[in-house]
Amino acid sequence: MRIYLVVVDDSPEAEIALRFAARRAVKTGGGVEILTVLPPQEFIAFGGVQATIEEEAMQHAEGLVAAAAGTLVEESGLRPAITVRQGEGPKIIREMIAANPDIAALVLGAAPAGAPGKLVSHFAGSDAGALPVPVMIIPGSLSREAIDRLS
Repeated sequence: MRIYLVVVDDSPEAEIALRFAARRAVKTGGGVEILTVLPPQEFIAFGGVQATIEEEAMQHAEGLVAAAAGTLVEESGLRPAITVRQGEGPKIIREMIAANPDIAALVLGAAPAGAPGKLVSHFAGSDAGALPVPVMIIPGSLSREAIDRLS
């Protein structure tokens, strides 16, 4: 099955990328995998404080992914696979793509203005030709209607 890997965070452009991926998956008989990446935590000398910070970050990420998955199921009927990982985004994405041959594309949302985002900059810049799957960069300025028309 063709799977669209979508990286989701708190940004509006992530919602746009998810909608695009879901609509493509429905039209192609594929699926969606939602990935949220937690940045590596800085070391804090007091273990209890560090554990609390990491737990709060994980709860926030799980809530974010659950909300995205709920929206996806509601709008498209697709039940996505969900992954929450901590580490460097590009490294985690490359590992996930290498581990799952069904991933057919990486779908990223670009900010509507200014810098497009760290992952978009990375995969459209220095790592543009290194992935074994296409990278779909969805402009954050697209309306829901434009996404529906294009996907």
